[in-house]
Formats: sequence, structure tokens, C-alpha cells
Amino acid sequence: MVDDPTLKQIAQGDGLALCAAGLWTARFAPALEQMVVDAEKLAGSRPDIFIDVSRISRLDTFGAWLIERLRRSLTRGGVEAKIAGLSLNYSSLVDEVRRVPVADPPPARQNALTGLLEDIGRNVVGFGTTLTSLIGMLGAVLAASGRVMRHPRSFRLISTVHHLEQVCWRAVPIVVLITFLIGCIISQQGIFHFRKFGADIFVVDMLGVLVLREIGVLLVAIMVAGRSGSAYTAELGSMKMREEIDALRTMGFDPIEVLVLPRMLALVIALPILAFLGAIAALYGGGLVAWLYGGVQPEAFLLRLRDAISIDHFVVGMMKAPVMAAVIGIVACVEGLAVEGSAESLGRRTTSSVVKGIFFVIVMDGLFAIFFASIGM
Repeated sequence: MVDDPTLKQIAQGDGLALCAAGLWTARFAPALEQMVVDAEKLAGSRPDIFIDVSRISRLDTFGAWLIERLRRSLTRGGVEAKIAGLSLNYSSLVDEVRRVPVADPPPARQNALTGLLEDIGRNVVGFGTTLTSLIGMLGAVLAASGRVMRHPRSFRLISTVHHLEQVCWRAVPIVVLITFLIGCIISQQGIFHFRKFGADIFVVDMLGVLVLREIGVLLVAIMVAGRSGSAYTAELGSMKMREEIDALRTMGFDPIEVLVLPRMLALVIALPILAFLGAIAALYGGGLVAWLYGGVQPEAFLLRLRDAISIDHFVVGMMKAPVMAAVIGIVACVEGLAVEGSAESLGRRTTSSVVKGIFFVIVMDGLFAIFFASIGM
């Protein structure tokens, strides 16, 4: 057929002309692909090669890309293959295709040791970048707090109360339920093992110290990181995707002061309250199991609990709570503001927020344990 695509080779002295004709459209994709592959083998065979497209009757994006791919393949040694006879109707299409960047070649295979060292290096750099971002967010929050303290009218009380309701009041049922069950489990396991030595009553000591000092606040912080930290990241990430944060900056508002500070303050207030309620629920659950399963009467449980714990245990747990809340809030806000313009980025940052939040909470708990042990508390 007259309109079938062709690509003829015509020698011109030391040069070579590739004359394209017919319909260069996706309809003839297999034939065009094979012709271009055969022509690409001519790369470097002649010092001067040009592609004549004056006889092409119709050209679409597929055909334009094949011509551009052929031109790039024929370019060797700094000599650029030229396209001649391009009509005005298709020049813009070819120019647009030419702007497509050249794909990077696949990375060379490396041995396992080199790859392992490279992964370690990238992870170290990523961890350093994360720490830098967290410190930067902490500085921004402190600066915004200073501005609010100088100008109290700029403080967003309604927003803070709203977030306090979301992260504190609405979280009470799940926090109380989980800590109650954890208290029951600790008490049951403690009685089961202490009974072998006739020391059932010592489960009260273990339960009181663990709940008030370590497990209570740590468990609540992990639940808050998974519940409220992920919500903060998703909310800020959605605002970032819809360019609402850029709109705030355009209107002259500081996003840290408007969006981050109320959330941070609500979290710092909420976590000690939730930790206290969780500790009470865990002690109640542990006492209930000690009574029903271990035969420890409530009066004996309370007397032993009073002798086993001191105010220091309660103070240590309460001192951890606001610091862990600040860490969770900073991580969540940093990840939320780092969201890009895709749903995939939002999901990835939300997952990263929960993982990093729990990681830093556990790290902070370990640092607190070392600190309080060193000062005798």
C-alpha cells in the first residue's frame, strides 16, 4: 500500500540519508519498531547521517518518538544526526518529544559487600537528615511559642481545645481498655510464676513499679503515636497536597503558629492525662486479677501497693509523658509537612510518622531510665 511506512537508506558520498515515508503512526507499531531497530545498527558507520522526513504523510506521538529515538541512537562521537524536511504541522510535536530526558543507564552490578556498605551509608545519612529536620521543627515551634507569649491574642485557643478533644477525650476509652488488659496480663503472669516460690504478694510490687514508672506511660505513648501522630501527619499532608499551607503563607500567616503549635500543645497536655488514667486502669485490672486469680484481697493489695511504691515512681512516669508527647508531635508534623503531591507520598509519610514516633519514644524511655538511675530515682 502507498501509505505503508518505509525507511530507505540512500548513500550520498560519505554520508547517508534515511528517507522516511508513509504513515508513521501507532497503527504500524511493529513494522516501525523493526525498521528503527535495523537503522540504529548504522550508528557510527558514516560520518554524516541525516533523517529525511519530508515524505511522511501522517505522524503521531509514537512515530515522532521513534524518529527522535533513532536520531539519538545515530549520534555518536559528538556528531549529531539531523532531521530534515520536517513540516510545520509536526515540528512542534517533534520538539515536544525531544524534551523527554534520556533515561539513565541501569546501574552496574556490584558485589554484596559494596551494596551493604552503600545501604548503611544511605541509612546513616537519612538518620542524620531526620534528626536535622526534628531539631529544625523544635526550633520553629519554640520560636512560634515565643511570639505567642509576646502577643497572647494570636494564640488559637479554639483550635487547641478542638485538638485536645480529639487526642485526649476521644482517646480515653481505647487507652483505658488497653491499659486495663495489660494490667490484667501482667498480674496474671506474675502470680503464675511467683506462685512457684510462694511469693504471690510480690506481684503487687512488680505491677506498681512497672505501671507507674515504665509500662504505663510507654504503652500510652505508643498508642498516641499510632493514633494521634498518624492523624497529624495525614491532616498536614492533605493540606500540603491541596496547597492550603502555601495559601496560609500567602495570606501572611505562619503555618507553624497556626497549624503545628495548637497540635503540639494539645498533645503535651493530653499525654500526661492519658498516662495517669492508663496507670489507674492498669492498677485496677491488676488488682482485680490478683483478687480473682491469686486470692489477694483488695485490702491486702492496697496496703502492699502503698508500701511498694513511692511518689518518685509516679513523678518519673509523669515527667516522661510531656517529653514523649513533644517528640511524637514533632515527628508527626515534620512528616506531614514533608508530604509531596501524591497519595503514595501521603501514605509513605504517615507510615514513617508512626514508625519513627514509636522508635523515638522507646529511645527517650531508655534515656530517661539511664538518667533517673544515675540520680537515684
